[in-house]
Amino acid sequence: QVQVVESGGGSVQPGGSLRLSCTTSGLKFDHQTMAWFRQAPGKEREGVACITARGRPTTLLPSVEGRFAISRDNVKNTMYLQMNSLEPGDTAMYYCAATPNLGDFCYSSRWEYDHWGQGTQVTVSS
Repeated sequence: QVQVVESGGGSVQPGGSLRLSCTTSGLKFDHQTMAWFRQAPGKEREGVACITARGRPTTLLPSVEGRFAISRDNVKNTMYLQMNSLEPGDTAMYYCAATPNLGDFCYSSRWEYDHWGQGTQVTVSS
């Protein structure tokens, strides 16, 4: 049984930082392309960043370029999203997604991902 679990969300003030983590079980982690998506109330789910099985990162959302960084540790079966200089517009539920892919590219579309976590809430407010 595949499980995808996010952690690390919380409430922070503008300018603060958080690091999200995503762990998986029941799948071969180092064969998965991974991604972070987010969804704010009343809005579509949007891709934030993705990373290939071998660790090549891609930022999907221009507004987080230079503030967020995606990474992974294939030994620990864990993916991360380091979020700095957080803004109120970053408030959303953040989701981890995975799909098998060994290519040197990752997918921007949510429909390409087979496995999803339940999400972790990030709230940025003063």
